[in-house]
Amino acid sequence: MPIGNVSERRRQPPDVGISVVILALAPQGAEGNARASHADQELSDIGEAGRLWIPLVKRVKQPFLDDWALPGGGLQCGISLEQAAFSALASTTDMHPRYLEQLYTFGDPDRSSGGLPMVSIVYWALVGETEAKQSPDADNVQWFPVDALPDIAFDHRNIIEYAVWRLRNKIEYSTIAARLVGERFTLAQLRSVHEAVLGHCLDPANFRRRMLASGELEDTGSTVVHGRSRPAAVYRYRASERAAFRFGSASQKEKPLAGISLPDDDASAVSAQGQSRSKA
Repeated sequence: MPIGNVSERRRQPPDVGISVVILALAPQGAEGNARASHADQELSDIGEAGRLWIPLVKRVKQPFLDDWALPGGGLQCGISLEQAAFSALASTTDMHPRYLEQLYTFGDPDRSSGGLPMVSIVYWALVGETEAKQSPDADNVQWFPVDALPDIAFDHRNIIEYAVWRLRNKIEYSTIAARLVGERFTLAQLRSVHEAVLGHCLDPANFRRRMLASGELEDTGSTVVHGRSRPAAVYRYRASERAAFRFGSASQKEKPLAGISLPDDDASAVSAQGQSRSKA
């Protein structure tokens, strides 16, 4: 039964919606478009100056008219949460990522800043260059680097920061980097992913030694040439790692733990930002 009084609505159980964070890698100079020009190359050169990018949707109504927001939508009867997330992506960005994982649920009572209460179940997708190309040109959908975001609606900036924080904490101990670079990669490409996620440059020689000494990679026997550089060996994760990784779906090893909390410094940073913004 509809409730017309806003103050009464605020005392009711919160609405529940779906939001999706899509993170991708793009060459420097993409200028708001993560799709690179080498569409037919299986192993395109990401470059040493890679950055993390994210597609956002421009709002066409109040609140936050003309601000940018995460793709999202409401829940529907008869479909799962994951299907609702895929549906939200398809209707806003026309993207169909192979990998989608539930990230976190945002439902603090104060996140609406006095507005109607809302709980957001957030999913994240890590997509490679090929998947990023699936997003069509649209006036209300645009890619932005995560370190140069525009004005963002609701508390979605906090959500993006949390997703990046999670990714930075997972990059060193899981095969999650391959979701951004692809199943087959050169060490330079893999290093570019780590640099983009961590936000700083890594010593190439040290990175090479560390990755080869980890025992997680195997040489495919293939090479690839970029420009005038000498051929670079192409690697992939070993079969045991790929089995845990299950490329294209979330593995138990990588699923978030229930009740995960940020360290004090990170929690303070996330909660301090966007408090003036309204609900998701």
